[in-house]
Amino acid sequence: MTDDGKSTVRAVERALDLLLLFLERAEWSMTEMAERTGLHKSTVHRMLATLERKGFVARDPLTERYRIGMRIWELAANQASGDDPASLLLPEMERLRDMLGETVSLYVRDGKERIRIQAVQSNQPVRRVAPVGARLPLYVGASSKVLLAWSDEETLRLVLDDPDWPASIDKEAFLGQLAEIRESGYATSFEEREPGAAAVSAPILDRSGRLMAALSVSGPSGRLTPEVMQSYVPAIREAARRMGMMLGK
Repeated sequence: MTDDGKSTVRAVERALDLLLLFLERAEWSMTEMAERTGLHKSTVHRMLATLERKGFVARDPLTERYRIGMRIWELAANQASGDDPASLLLPEMERLRDMLGETVSLYVRDGKERIRIQAVQSNQPVRRVAPVGARLPLYVGASSKVLLAWSDEETLRLVLDDPDWPASIDKEAFLGQLAEIRESGYATSFEEREPGAAAVSAPILDRSGRLMAALSVSGPSGRLTPEVMQSYVPAIREAARRMGMMLGK
């Protein structure tokens, strides 16, 4: 192998070492990544710039911290092995759909939005259709509130300081609601984001207690009344618990 070939292989190995850091935690600063890998900061900066340009990592413009980019999810969605979370958790989602009869969705946070990475549609004639890949704001909806309730302070600040934050939502009251959600272990929304729709959501935490995703059951508000949603909470939380045991270390 030529020297150029060896250099290329080393560069690939270093880039993969950076990506593998996200197995340990969700976000890293460039300095932390350099210290963790033993690479020079200038090398890490160049590699992160390339990975960001290709969509494999995303940089938060406010905190300057990096996280996994959406290109990873796109690759995972096309793999045949079914080892990615969206495929791995599908049987449990189908089981929950069959039990409750409503649409079941899986959401993760991407910056100031949530993205639906998996969905199992209800079989009922009147149902809530949930397209995979849909992006929604983090300040409204049961899954959004779950993703924020189990987020760190930096993430909360990113969302609360968003210039597009609706003036109709009081921030202090919203923070109080998030505290209640974390205490109860679930969130509900009734015609918050769109008329005629309701949802109940619970966090999927891995074995170390790290938030991995939000599990949501949604449907028409005429069928998914507050009382019905409350009765569904034990089943949803149990499904989320089982899913969490399948993820992480």
